[in-house]
Amino acid sequence: MKDRLRFILKRSNGKGNEVRALLLKRFIKGWVNYFKLANMKELLIQIDRWIRRKIRTIYWKQWKKVRTKHRMISQYGAPKWVVLEMANCRKGPWRAAAMLNSVLTNKEIARLGYITMTSYYKQVCEN
Repeated sequence: MKDRLRFILKRSNGKGNEVRALLLKRFIKGWVNYFKLANMKELLIQIDRWIRRKIRTIYWKQWKKVRTKHRMISQYGAPKWVVLEMANCRKGPWRAAAMLNSVLTNKEIARLGYITMTSYYKQVCEN
């Protein structure tokens, strides 16, 4: 499963964010529907955290320049000192994605079109 998720969430696949969200949605629906009888809530919570961090790294890498990072982070209403600190971060994308939790929140990622495995699992398994 994680190998397939790595393939879908690959930054260099040449597909846009909308297509990536659609492919991820299809995969999540198919996988959860196939394994819905199993008790896997904790596993899905851990995988959701990993997926969201991976999505944040994708957006961090898309905002290539410091100026773009500054503009995009300030769109979300963060204080100016936080925007400057985050935009000038020289850490790698995986480490910077951990800092983006305050800006690209779970609600914001859901607004971008990505669904979570736990929410779909709760929707399918509630009879």
